[in-house]
Amino acid sequence: MTVLGAVSLPQIPPEHLAAVSNAAEDSGLDELWLWEDCFWGGGIAAAATVLARTERVRVGIGVLPVPLRNVALAAMEVAALLRLHPGRIMPGFGHGVQEWMAQVGAGVESPMTLLREQLGALRGLLNGETVTAAGRYVRLDKVALDWPPTMPAPILAAASGPRTLRLSGELADGTILTSRTAPDGVRVARALIDEGRAVAGRTEPHQVIVYLAAATGPDAAARLAAKARHNEFQEGAGVAGDPDAIADAVRRYVAAGADTVVLEPTDDDSDLVEFVRFVGEKVRPLLG
Repeated sequence: MTVLGAVSLPQIPPEHLAAVSNAAEDSGLDELWLWEDCFWGGGIAAAATVLARTERVRVGIGVLPVPLRNVALAAMEVAALLRLHPGRIMPGFGHGVQEWMAQVGAGVESPMTLLREQLGALRGLLNGETVTAAGRYVRLDKVALDWPPTMPAPILAAASGPRTLRLSGELADGTILTSRTAPDGVRVARALIDEGRAVAGRTEPHQVIVYLAAATGPDAAARLAAKARHNEFQEGAGVAGDPDAIADAVRRYVAAGADTVVLEPTDDDSDLVEFVRFVGEKVRPLLG
């Protein structure tokens, strides 16, 4: 069955997360995804808030920029959420926007090296191992979590370029693709991810999560076109229209290799709570 989610944009004030959480839980939505963009609300705090207010919906963080956090702190926070809400939190990690990382003094010369070192250390820490690392950026001396997760922890990575897609296939359990991605882009990404999986000898399933920009209402096409221009979408990315049109687009992404499609509102969407409810009540039933 297709997994359908919606994005709660970080521009929403944190105090409005309660209403968004209620809409996601009550509408039958499978997943609610949060972003950690500078300099909005923190992703861990937002995820903890949504999880505490809901019982069913799964919560994804797409993504936590690895330059912002020491890997031990990231593991501590993720492990706590995994223990508090088993099976309901999906943490994603990525390079972050390099301009923002430089702005806060966290820029690095080799984002690829940092992501590789962080993902490797996170895997060990979340598996309950004692980790020692002497990498270029990650340095740990016999570090182990006192409260590791009680069940296997999924590690997701955001990727767009070929090198990062291969790295995600090698080290992560799933890959998050941005809304710039068209169905043909999902196929290309799948192939690159599989190259990384082959290098690592990995045979277990690898989840591909793709954001799909979606607009509905009388001005939907114009709003989507503006978002596409601003974000340099691949040709064929995004969808505007009624629930049937949006569901058809979701099916195209699934046919291209997506396991989860997360509908992303336009930045000027006037009512995020209503968008989340629309996705759960109007689009979700059309996908079986």
